Amino acid sequence: MSVTLSKSQRAYEWIRERIARHEFGPGYRLVLGTIAASLDMSVVPVREAVRRLEAEGIVEFERNVGARVTLVDETEYLHSMQTLGVVEGIATSLASPLLTADDLDRAAAVNERLRRLLDDFDAHLFTVINQEFHAVLFAHCPNPHILDLVQRGWTRMAGLRDSSFAFVPGRAQESVAEHDRILALIRAGADPLEIELAARDHRWATMNAFLARRHAGETDPTLTEEET
Repeated sequence: MSVTLSKSQRAYEWIRERIARHEFGPGYRLVLGTIAASLDMSVVPVREAVRRLEAEGIVEFERNVGARVTLVDETEYLHSMQTLGVVEGIATSLASPLLTADDLDRAAAVNERLRRLLDDFDAHLFTVINQEFHAVLFAHCPNPHILDLVQRGWTRMAGLRDSSFAFVPGRAQESVAEHDRILALIRAGADPLEIELAARDHRWATMNAFLARRHAGETDPTLTEEET
């Protein structure tokens, strides 16, 4: 039995999907009339959808500007990624002795999917599959408190809505190579601290690339508004 979505729900999902895929990036102005015309509906359900996105922190209203996609808070991003790197690193380290050959083969297969995406890059899809890769490695973490912190970290990053790989697509290739190294360390039974640092530094490398690119966009006048 098919369910017919309300116009407001349809507008909500349409806008949210484009934000998730980075088609509507941070600061992008949401023109209600244009969106309504694209969806062949009145402005009213679009406005309802935008208000819902505002309540979720995904959209913000600014005087004399209107609705726009919420800007990424650099400090919040930095703190969230630093924390995620630490807790994900130790979770991966603690889980590593419990990973089976099948688990590692599954993680390797996921990483191959990521590698195939490099030629026809889709930042949103890459981010989703990247999370799947890491979930295999830390899922068996025996400390439920640490595992909860990892899950909270992923949720917080999703709340920031920003795909780092959309902003620094060149980082994706490095990320896949680092995945190979982490897998090799686990397969070889490396020292837990070495595995922990490799997983942590992997996360922090993405963070550093994102912040460096963001600062370059703020200071380099040759970059267009779309690029930054």
